[in-house]
Amino acid sequence: DTVNTASRMESSSVRNRIQCSQSVADELILLHHAHWLEARKGMVSLKGKGEMQTYFVNVHDNAPSSHRTDETVDSGVSAEE
Repeated sequence: DTVNTASRMESSSVRNRIQCSQSVADELILLHHAHWLEARKGMVSLKGKGEMQTYFVNVHDNAPSSHRTDETVDSGVSAEE
């Protein structure tokens, strides 16, 4: 189930962004890292999972603007790999 969810999240993700589930976000909040989280606008529809709230993880506040994009990932492989 975890691998299936991760695969579905990857296909709905955004290039150069780290996306996490609600359960991971809850753990980050417990660890006092809520400031790392940015809720995605609206729910994400995951095939076989339904609607799910996901979050972007922004560890570096000074990330270049080129890493802050709303383009949907068009493949599972980044150009940097």
